[in-house]
Amino acid sequence: MTTTLAFPVLLRLIDERSSAFRAAVASAPSLDVQVPTCPEWTLFDLAQHIGEGRRAWAATVAAGPAPAKSAAEGAPAAPREREALPAWLAESTEQLLDALRKAGPDRGCWTWWGASQSPQTCGAVARHQLQQIAVHTYDAQVTVGAPEPLPDEVALDGVEEFLFTCVATTSAWPHKPTAFDFHAAEGRSWRLTVDGDGARSTRVSAPGTTPVAAADEGLNAAGVSVRGTASELVLFVYDRIPADSLQIEGDAGLFDLLRAWDPEE
Repeated sequence: MTTTLAFPVLLRLIDERSSAFRAAVASAPSLDVQVPTCPEWTLFDLAQHIGEGRRAWAATVAAGPAPAKSAAEGAPAAPREREALPAWLAESTEQLLDALRKAGPDRGCWTWWGASQSPQTCGAVARHQLQQIAVHTYDAQVTVGAPEPLPDEVALDGVEEFLFTCVATTSAWPHKPTAFDFHAAEGRSWRLTVDGDGARSTRVSAPGTTPVAAADEGLNAAGVSVRGTASELVLFVYDRIPADSLQIEGDAGLFDLLRAWDPEE
């Protein structure tokens, strides 16, 4: 299944979320404040992670299918001066965007998600990079006391991107086969099925809507289903908000099993 967002849209949204991240960092009283959603990090640590990560992926995209050499060699370190940090972050983002523009969406690219439902292409990298910066922008906003929901188009693509990239695997599920349903209030739904063949997701018809395809015909009831806005669903699967922030039906303990699962591939 292809991305729901066109490549130019992905690049625009990466740029927009990156700007929002820098704005949150700039508004903080100190770079040494702890990030509540990443308690092992200060805000400076988070900013460093964002900048270095974008530079590393820029080098990876530029290298194509081959693993890139370390992007840290010779690269400027994240400046601890508040005045210099935003410019360093902006440069990191532009390096990534420039590499993606030059490569285009269909070029092959090394990724860590070889056994997932996401292709190993620069388009898939852009899709995942959008979710990375979106969630970490939320982290920065929480840190400065001004959290905002993820934009709708980012979040709606984010639920599927997480399921396709971060969850999908061909490793056998070590428990009784079951399914997880995710229902976004905006009218889109997905089913994650886990069994001896691994984990795979598909779109299904949202509750109360007329099916437009046969994707959900014959499906048994899910072991657990979760409902919320698309933003809430993304923040939930990335462990940013607790389960009681959403509506859960069925065996909520299945989410604990899913989070604890570490497939070997």
